[in-house]
Amino acid sequence: MKQIKQKVDLVVKKNRIEIKIEKVKGSEDLPLPISTSEFSSGVDLLSAEVSETVLHPGKIKLISTGIKIMIPKGYEGQIRPRSGLALKRGITILNTPGTIDSDYRGIVKVILINLGEEEFIIQRGDRIAQLVIQKIFFPNFKLVETLDETKRGEGGFGHSGIKYSN
Repeated sequence: MKQIKQKVDLVVKKNRIEIKIEKVKGSEDLPLPISTSEFSSGVDLLSAEVSETVLHPGKIKLISTGIKIMIPKGYEGQIRPRSGLALKRGITILNTPGTIDSDYRGIVKVILINLGEEEFIIQRGDRIAQLVIQKIFFPNFKLVETLDETKRGEGGFGHSGIKYSN
């Protein structure tokens, strides 16, 4: 047990975790993902597309970031929308959050969808999404005859309504 803790301590220090990154050939000119403020939970991912890409209303495009990353075991990468793009342009991520597993070694790509009313132009180097690294747990499922009861029970999908009541 002590050895495992020591290995983790080598990876995580002062709320920082080392993520190895490789730039794909042709993306060497793009900067590495960075946070735009001191306490941002995510780092911006950039478009590595060589030519201008037009995302028409209602359409979906797969956009390359031009990077490959190595996430340590026990963590995942979550690709999330950028709030400003969502609010101002209707641009979001179709499978939000997109998951990058620790054993994935391919190019990080983002599935963008335009829910807005105007076409959206994506240029090389544009900030298109954010990447958040999260600790994960591997479940050990245990089959039981019944689950413990709760006040909520099976209520879901709007069971509590939209109006606040005390």
